[in-house]
Amino acid sequence: MTRIEFLHGAPDRLTAAAGWLRLAWTQRRRVMVYIPTRKAAEDLDRLLWSQPATGFVPHCRADSAVADETAILLADNLDRLPHDACLLNLADELPPGFSRFETLVEIVSTADADRLPARERFKFYRERGYALEARDISRGLSHG
Repeated sequence: MTRIEFLHGAPDRLTAAAGWLRLAWTQRRRVMVYIPTRKAAEDLDRLLWSQPATGFVPHCRADSAVADETAILLADNLDRLPHDACLLNLADELPPGFSRFETLVEIVSTADADRLPARERFKFYRERGYALEARDISRGLSHG
């Protein structure tokens, strides 16, 4: 059964996602990023190319020719994917087919537009018996 991590309290969802993806990449984790909004995907792409200033996080679109060789993939749909290890959900709704992934990560900011839909997803997962872990990342990803 999918293990679900809620990382809440982020000042900014995309910045926190970029930081989490940096950590995932240093651990050589394979991650699908479900980000169906074009502007959000472009903003995350820019963050992954520019932060930290001295490096970048290798990533590409899930439909790219090099997707099979890339650990972090950005996808606007989850129909055909090269792996099912970890899914980072950056949508405000339940990601379709999330249960095929070993791990699902939800990053939630302090903005009501982000928190309120996240509460509904948390409730959905809990009511269906998924193993849930919640961690406050308001002081950063390294603080637990």
